[in-house]
Amino acid sequence: MYYSKEVIEEVRARNDIVDLVSEHLALKRRGKTYVGLCPFHSEKTPSFSVSPDRQTYHCFGCGKGGNVIGFVMDYENLSFPEALRSLAARAGMQLPEREASKEELRERSLKERLLEIHKVAATHFYQLLHTEEGLQAYRYLKERGLSDETIRHFGLGFSSKRPGELYHYLKSKGYTDAELRESGLVTIEERGARDKFWNRVMFPIMDSNSRVIAFGGRVMGDGEPKYLNSPETKLFDKSKNLYGLNYARRKREAYIILCEGYMDVIALHQAGFASAVASLGTALTEQQILHIKRTLPNANVTILSYDSDNAGIKAARRAIPMIRNAMLRPRVLSMKPYKDPDEFIKALGREAYEERIREARNAVLWEVQILATQHDLRDPAEKTRFYEEIAALLASFSEPLERNNYIDAVAREQMIPADALRQLVNRVGASGMAAGGEVGPRSGSGTQRNVRKDRENASLKSQKLLLAFLAEEPSLYSQLSAWISPSDFTDAFYRELAEKVFAMLQSGKSDIGALLNDYVEDSEKESLVTSVFHTAPGEALSVAEKDQAILDCIRSIRKDAADRRLRNSSTAEELQAAMREKAALQHLKLTIRR
Repeated sequence: MYYSKEVIEEVRARNDIVDLVSEHLALKRRGKTYVGLCPFHSEKTPSFSVSPDRQTYHCFGCGKGGNVIGFVMDYENLSFPEALRSLAARAGMQLPEREASKEELRERSLKERLLEIHKVAATHFYQLLHTEEGLQAYRYLKERGLSDETIRHFGLGFSSKRPGELYHYLKSKGYTDAELRESGLVTIEERGARDKFWNRVMFPIMDSNSRVIAFGGRVMGDGEPKYLNSPETKLFDKSKNLYGLNYARRKREAYIILCEGYMDVIALHQAGFASAVASLGTALTEQQILHIKRTLPNANVTILSYDSDNAGIKAARRAIPMIRNAMLRPRVLSMKPYKDPDEFIKALGREAYEERIREARNAVLWEVQILATQHDLRDPAEKTRFYEEIAALLASFSEPLERNNYIDAVAREQMIPADALRQLVNRVGASGMAAGGEVGPRSGSGTQRNVRKDRENASLKSQKLLLAFLAEEPSLYSQLSAWISPSDFTDAFYRELAEKVFAMLQSGKSDIGALLNDYVEDSEKESLVTSVFHTAPGEALSVAEKDQAILDCIRSIRKDAADRRLRNSSTAEELQAAMREKAALQHLKLTIRR
């Protein structure tokens, strides 16, 4: 679907960025801007800035930025048209609709075609489950205690015993070999095509917006591997997605339950615990935790309901530091004497599991308890080692008050003198041996860091800062345009941006956020633009200091231009003109003042 620039701008203008971001994040006013914890990377000190004047956001930690459309695309993982439709609905707008032309249909994005393929495949698998061929798979699901309603709710299905059946079915629907290869559902080689999944119970994997993006399959019989997931595609990144999150999003509980497998999630949902989700065949990742935080902003508590065996304990211990770093509160649910949530629910029922949720242990105290079971505390050397491991765990808390609270709690539970434990924690912390240190992405992508690093000379800093001052105070344009033009910007990116800013201000408009409409589908450029617009010191400078900074920027940019002309002068006249310009810069301050 095509939308005109006028329609895009109206949608953007009718959605205030502070109001929208506040629906997802806790923002605090700081001068002319609002700040909060960035939803796109882990942090404990707010570096996420929202400007009501510019209608933009920018994170000084990870470098992400944009306008209200870009925020919805990043936060909700939506395409540009999807984000635009979402914002239009929020503003009560009716977007103009028209039939797509044949050319537009041909140019439809590969992502949209892949989403279609997965939706068609999911429907096909579901229908096969309810045929004679799928009877074994259907009986398996019923034996696992699933109702027909649960099977329908999760769209569970069956992949045919004939290895090429899905390929031929999708081909009959008009999809090309190239598209099917990109889908990850089939493998196409010289000797022919074969399905990724066959003779398996099928679990559609959906994104947070309930669109099928991949599948998991459980083999019928003794084949290997027992469970198989789709490969990573343009739709599916297993390190970022979680099974069941689309349903948990609707529940909006104050907690999220993390499990290890599909059946655990399905069993818990059937029992009424719709906030259960699971990672997809891998250990929990930081990206998945951040995805939970963005999608479920009210879920401050993360309950780990992993298997009670050694593998489950190790997985929980790996997850706890990442959950803490995301500013969520991890708790650990005990399912003993049963192995997993599915077994527990079948044996003891919903009420017993609900009671275990209420009794879920503070993750740090649970981890200390686990450490105690791994040492023979009758042996003085083992006991000392146990204390050292506790100290390393507690030293990972950077906030002194929080660290002292845990020291007191652990000392009481383990009957350790609190002062002695505190001294040991301080000693371990000073030696740098703390456990569970900060885990998070570095500031910005590699490309963004390299671009910024390359531009950090005096003239380029001045070009960036001058654009920031113009964005912050558009009324400066009438004065600055007498001294500076876009052609004075030597960097291609800054020159392109200057041309847009100068043209907009010359036309009498001053809505900087509107400029980002041109970059909203290029996330890296969009972030670079907002990094420019959020550079200005704002209220940190007095009016006189700001005037001086602006003059310094003009002088630096013009001096750089004059130096280039001096170096490239081929006649006496050109040389003299460049020297006169450099001399005139000495009087720039007085001229501007008058």
